[in-house]
Amino acid sequence: MNKKQKKMLIRILISAALLIALSFAPVTGIARFVLYLVPYLIIGYDILLKAFKGIKNRQMFDENFLMAVATVGAIAIALYEQSGDYTEAIAVMLFYQIGELFQSYAVGKSRRNISELMDIRPDYANVEQDGKLEKVDPDEVEIGSVIVVQPGEKVPIDGVILEGSSTLNTSALTGESIPREAAAGDEIISGCINMTGLLKVKTTKEFGESTVSRILDLVENASSRKSRSEEFISRFARIYTPAVCYAALALAFLPPLVRMIGMGLPADWDIWIYRALTFLVISCPCALVISIPLSFFAGIGGASNAGVLVKGSNYLETLSQTKIVVFDKTGTLTRGVFEVNGIHHNEMEDEKLIEYAALAESASSHPISRSIQKAYGKEIDRSRVTDIREISGNGVLAKVDGHEVAAGNDKLMERLGIEYIGCHLVGTIIHVAVDGTYAGHIVISDVLKPHSKEAVRELKTAGVQKTVMLTGDIRRVAEQVAGELGLDAVYSELLPADKVEKVEALLASKPEKEKLAFVGDGINDAPVLGRADIGIAMGAMGSDAAIEAADVVLMDDDPMKISKAIKISRKCLRIVYQNIVFAIGVKLICLLLGALGIANMWLAIFADVGVMIIAVLNAIRALFVKNL
Repeated sequence: MNKKQKKMLIRILISAALLIALSFAPVTGIARFVLYLVPYLIIGYDILLKAFKGIKNRQMFDENFLMAVATVGAIAIALYEQSGDYTEAIAVMLFYQIGELFQSYAVGKSRRNISELMDIRPDYANVEQDGKLEKVDPDEVEIGSVIVVQPGEKVPIDGVILEGSSTLNTSALTGESIPREAAAGDEIISGCINMTGLLKVKTTKEFGESTVSRILDLVENASSRKSRSEEFISRFARIYTPAVCYAALALAFLPPLVRMIGMGLPADWDIWIYRALTFLVISCPCALVISIPLSFFAGIGGASNAGVLVKGSNYLETLSQTKIVVFDKTGTLTRGVFEVNGIHHNEMEDEKLIEYAALAESASSHPISRSIQKAYGKEIDRSRVTDIREISGNGVLAKVDGHEVAAGNDKLMERLGIEYIGCHLVGTIIHVAVDGTYAGHIVISDVLKPHSKEAVRELKTAGVQKTVMLTGDIRRVAEQVAGELGLDAVYSELLPADKVEKVEALLASKPEKEKLAFVGDGINDAPVLGRADIGIAMGAMGSDAAIEAADVVLMDDDPMKISKAIKISRKCLRIVYQNIVFAIGVKLICLLLGALGIANMWLAIFADVGVMIIAVLNAIRALFVKNL
């Protein structure tokens, strides 16, 4: 609890203790009224002040005004009847404040869950000057600077590790509890915690453009984008509150006047005013006004804890209606890096074939050459290689340990007159010949992410009706990837503008209530992310443009998080609708009972505070998303 909440708890305890004590006190008349006024003012002075300010500013139709009128009216009736029963007025205020305290604590818990992300904001960056580490403001560190991150410190700015290796805790960013290993040459993002070794990092971005800053900006602005449900509640409260105030006024005066003038019966002013005051307490729309935004706030908090950043509750609501998911391929469903994926038809050992190819390709910086060198996994001894000749569009010829080695495509083999064997797999095929004899071929391809297949399957389980892939890749590669993943449709060889056209066509063909989500990571995906009903970007390795254009950001690039995000949004919306139906339903029943004189002030307390507590408890469930 914070200081404000502790102060309120003390006020509640003191007021409750005085109320119990006074019920046993043998005091009557004005003395009894004055004594009961003490716990009433202790528990309700702030409500009375807010109500007075509301009247002064001509904005009186809120819960403070309703509480003030109802409780002051109840005290006035007790004075008029000379009953000395002031318990109800104090109890109404007491239970209302208990409900407010509970709601404050619930909102605080939800806010803390999101605010845990704020702990990733680094306070400083270590810059080495004259052999000593100097702490500077991260904003002052320029791109290309070398910073030092010691064990236990937060990484302040995105960069590339120059020296050192360590284990990184990325849970605050990605929701993953498993630490990640990082070494020289690896990219490192701000906000994660360096757990073991000392790292020297060359910064690749300014602090304001770093991952940590983008995340904090998304979180801080999320609550400003309201959903349709929240806007409905705001409009509802603006109409509903003055309506019930006028209804209570009518209930207090019209029946007595009709009885007195039209029917010649006693007016019974005290009975009808009491009913009107009870009606006012029942009518307070706290449960709706508090629980609906809290449900969305909790949903966003739960999603962020799972590594999914939703930029606003309006996007959470749209996400829940997603029926079509369209994927980019490279970097979204695949890793976006070339790797050796197979070695076939080789007469020598795999390791030896890779060694010959890696040494022959050692002078090239082409991604294909690098992937072969990476698969070799050892330091290249350039002294073993001579007479390197690169034939453009064909491949490489070189002497390795005195042997003539040729590594390249079909054209190179045909050029050298060497009979080669084709490959049934899709990818880049590097044929290798040693001393004029075919030695086998290496398959290099962009490999699928570990969870891509499972992610597509989970989307179907989550109620997504159609999965589509859009890619600039050649048709054969695209169709193989789509087949492996079990996608419903695939469109290949597309330019960025073509992707927008395809998404436009899909949007035009779907029912209006069903929403289309696009998942991408590259700069070329930004236009499509902006055009889709809901844009989902890969946040760890995705481009700044894609993250900026997206409505939802997956912080660890895991496609499994898409189905999780949809499930979180649907759980959140279920809770929102449950609270709306429950709160309005109970209110209408109790208002009817209050108007008929069946409901007393105690039922009014339940209709107001009890319903609010139940709705808030239900809203908090949106925070818990672990097992979705």
